[in-house]
Amino acid sequence: MILLLLPVTLAASLAGVSFPESAQLGGQPVVLNGLGLREKYFVDVYVGGLYLKSPTHNGAAAIAADEPKRVVMHFIYRAVTREQMLETFLEGFGDAATGPQAANVARMQEWVPAAGVKRGDELSFDYVPGTGTSMLLNGRSLGTIAGADFMKLVFGIFLGPRPPTAALKSGMLGQ
Repeated sequence: MILLLLPVTLAASLAGVSFPESAQLGGQPVVLNGLGLREKYFVDVYVGGLYLKSPTHNGAAAIAADEPKRVVMHFIYRAVTREQMLETFLEGFGDAATGPQAANVARMQEWVPAAGVKRGDELSFDYVPGTGTSMLLNGRSLGTIAGADFMKLVFGIFLGPRPPTAALKSGMLGQ
């Protein structure tokens, strides 16, 4: 009898949402660094997952690394409108929304779906060096913006000094 041992990819879960332990970005593997829960006014909005090539508990290091990475927002609230999403992104971008990256921020805002998102939808930001930061809805690309500067801005929303919530950031950083 021959016994075959196949690699099994275990999933991590939070609030009933499971995430795969690894993914491929630009042909390179990334691993799940951590999961965090985004709450607003005591309402669970989404589970955020952070995938990195080189896992870290340091937000600044995760932002600065010019390597493949992904942030996934798996929505668990019944619906988030386009207007709510735009407002939240503008809060996250802060002054950068009017600085040198203003045109890129405006371009990304155009990709936010007119219908918003609903429970079960996944909105993600994938960064691949040499390609840029792509925004995807349920695995379908909505657009890509070149350059590491925009990636740092986007990942800074979640991992920088003013994240949507401290619990989301610490969870995504595996703390």
